[in-house]
Amino acid sequence: MKRMNIHIRNTRLIDPATQTDKITDILITDGKITQIAQETDPRLLPENTRMIDAAGMITAPGLTDVHVHFREPGFTHKEDIGTGAMAAAAGGYTTVVMMANTNPVTDSVAVMDSILGRIREVNLKTPLHILPSASVTVGLKGQTLTDFAALKAAGAVGFTDDGIPLMDEKLLEEAFLQAARLHCPVSLHEENPAMIAQNGINAGPVSQAFGLAGSPREAEISMIKRDLAIASRTEADVNIQHVSTKEGVELIRQAKRNNPHIHAEATPHHFSLTQDAVHQYGTLAKMNPPLRTEEDRMAIIEGLSDGTIDLIATDHAPHSAEEKARDFADAPSGIIGLETALSLGITKLVMPGYLTFSKLIERMSTAPAALYRIDHSVAEGKNADLVLFSPEKVRTVSRFYSRSSNSPFLGQKLNGVVEYTICDGKISYQNTEE
Repeated sequence: MKRMNIHIRNTRLIDPATQTDKITDILITDGKITQIAQETDPRLLPENTRMIDAAGMITAPGLTDVHVHFREPGFTHKEDIGTGAMAAAAGGYTTVVMMANTNPVTDSVAVMDSILGRIREVNLKTPLHILPSASVTVGLKGQTLTDFAALKAAGAVGFTDDGIPLMDEKLLEEAFLQAARLHCPVSLHEENPAMIAQNGINAGPVSQAFGLAGSPREAEISMIKRDLAIASRTEADVNIQHVSTKEGVELIRQAKRNNPHIHAEATPHHFSLTQDAVHQYGTLAKMNPPLRTEEDRMAIIEGLSDGTIDLIATDHAPHSAEEKARDFADAPSGIIGLETALSLGITKLVMPGYLTFSKLIERMSTAPAALYRIDHSVAEGKNADLVLFSPEKVRTVSRFYSRSSNSPFLGQKLNGVVEYTICDGKISYQNTEE
């Protein structure tokens, strides 16, 4: 796909990195932002420039998701890198970080090379910065560390055994030390399996109604507490994934006061829904860690507001309709999220007044990119990675570019519509619906 010259007119540019919030024009030439000005003389535009009238739209740095499952290799009946890329572009994302729990696991240079080759193929059709992570341990077995240095040299941007907590404390500390030397983050799934009878549902009245013991909050709290203590002995960038408990939020808040290397994610489903959603949506509300109480949901929102939780990540987890149709105890956990995340952020966080647009964009773009040492600012001379969205439009979630449709938000009316996604100066998505 060729780059084009693009002239974005009359847009509201919001960029937390440069503390910009103003109405302006943006000119993109050869993949770069070449001019940001209140008004551009059309006589000075390069030939073959595409005009986008963005009145009423917000333009922001392209969204970054540090936690997606594109299921390739091994589970392409759920999603592949190509369909995942289309879903990301439709959601306003220009950068995503893929998890390593593929089949085979992304724990070797050979698997990494294969994935990077596939990414290059996909980028010919859908421009997207797709960054692969590698597993912390060989085969996700929690016993032997992978070759961090070789995997980083091959293209890994970080390390994670996402989906499986790391129980060996000495092994985890060594992983932190190696990652710190390589300046790569380690992302952690924080649930102690020894405490969980059935995962995917919060232990309490709702799980009891389903005849399930569920997952107690202490399973997450204890792991977060342990791993923050281990992290304090290193200088590793540590990302606590998909926080679900108010106690977990508070532990992270305290740790960040003394350790600038601590980061934390909130998912749109954890700041939008509670355990009561299981009654309405069944397995479409089953995820790890589970949805919890309204008090937990509000603590997550407070954490997003004050910066305790600095990242919004979708944990985009596609599953087939057949898999989600199983009995609750047997169905896989997880939902898709790339195509609804921005709308949920606007609807659940900005519209009620919990976050400003600038803070939402920081949590969804600037801060996630910074964790992976990516400069995502909108300034002259920078790469043109942008999302343009209409904040006032209301849409009914009716279809997905993802291969899967396992979402409790299907059919819901949400604020905010992605109009264009521009990655590396190329239009990767354009809304064609009225």
